[in-house]
Order: sequence, then structure tokens, then C-alpha cells
Amino acid sequence: MAYSKLAYVYDVLMDDAPYDQWQEFVTKKIERYHPHAQRLLDLGCGTGEMSIRFAKSGMDVTGVDYSEDMLAYAQAETIEQKQKVTYLQQDIRALEGLTDFDVIISLCDVINYVTEENDLEKVFQHVADGLASGGIFIFDIHSIKHFRENMADQTFAEIYEDVSYVWFCEKGEQNGELLHDLTFFIQQEEGNLYERFDETHHQRTFPVDFYRGLIEKTGMSVLDVCSDFSLKTSKDPEQANRIFFVCQK
Repeated sequence: MAYSKLAYVYDVLMDDAPYDQWQEFVTKKIERYHPHAQRLLDLGCGTGEMSIRFAKSGMDVTGVDYSEDMLAYAQAETIEQKQKVTYLQQDIRALEGLTDFDVIISLCDVINYVTEENDLEKVFQHVADGLASGGIFIFDIHSIKHFRENMADQTFAEIYEDVSYVWFCEKGEQNGELLHDLTFFIQQEEGNLYERFDETHHQRTFPVDFYRGLIEKTGMSVLDVCSDFSLKTSKDPEQANRIFFVCQK
């Protein structure tokens, strides 16, 4: 689950990510279901984009990520923007010492990196344990349909001024499983030389009812299931590309 050298190019690759939509979705759901929330935990915070955004909104934010490189970038950016976020290096499958949060979020399909059913149950149990009574948990996943129709057996490539990459997506052996093979080329500070490095990522997604069952098993309830950033309850979330769950302890 570590991003390794990907931390060096992560913000470039995510430059067109829908951060505004993630922030708006979470903000609207907080306003509806827990309007007086103050403490927020960002699981899989990466380089801190969402953590910083919610810190700017006045929340007391803690960001957790497994990658030291990601957290180093996040801390530097937080200081640069004169914000305050507490960053911790932890595996979200084995969270420790995190309790009484009003809101826990896990965005940008972080949960899809939890590929084993028993590990997913552990994550949800840690979330339930980390929430204060009445607290809400918001996360998103890619749908099985999206993996199958838009990602599996596809190749993506991009060339920037100092970074280029080639990204192969391959269907895994299990339903909803996807393997990502990425090759990056980063221009060196001097000359026209490029450093190459490779990353392999493993994701898996499950049906909505499976996630719902695990969430309810922890004692949380599912308040809403939404599709592709819509705030309305989805009638058929499995047909969406990105599915949002809003849960409450």
C-alpha cells in the first residue's frame, strides 16, 4: 500500500483530480448529518490536499497515511500554506490511538487498496472505534462496472514537462480485482537525463451490499449511498463509476 517514489510525482498526476467535488460532497454531508462536527480524521491522506482543505475550513484535522514520503510532502505543504494538521504514519488496517472523531473520511478510492475481505472488516471496525457517538464516516470506491469497462486491459500515458508515465491496467483473477503497472520517467535537475522507476498497485472492489454488510457488522449504519458526486441517494449505485458511502456510528 506504500506509494514509494510515486510521492514525488503524485501531485502532478492528481493535478486534474476533482478535489473541489470531494470537498463539497463531504461538506454538504457534514452539514446535513453532523453540523457541529469539529474533529476530522483523513485516512489515506496522501500529500495532504484534503486534510489541508478541511483545516482551512476550521476543522481540527488529523491525517493518516502509510507512506513516509507522502507524509513528508503533506507536512511541507501544510507549513507552506500556514495551516495546522497532525500527520501520523499508520496502516489503516491497524489504526491505534485514534478516538472520538466527529468525522472520518477516506477518499480517492483509498478503500479499494484494501483487497482482502478480512482486512476490510478490520478497517471498518477501526473506523467505528475511532468515531465518537453520532460521528460519520464518508468514503468512496470505484464500482465493479468502472473497473471492468473503463480500466481493465487499458493503457494510459501522459507526458509533462519533467515527468512522463505509462500505466497498464490488468484484470485480476478475482471479481473486482485490478492490477496497475506504472512506469515513470522523471527528468533530472541537470541535463536531459531521466530516471525511471516502476510501481505496482493492487486494488479490489466489492458489491455495494457487501460493503453495507461489513459496515453494519461494526455497529455503524449506512445513511446514504450516492453516485459520482451527486448528493442524492442513488437508485442504482452499481451503475456509477464512483460510489460514496455515508455512515454513522
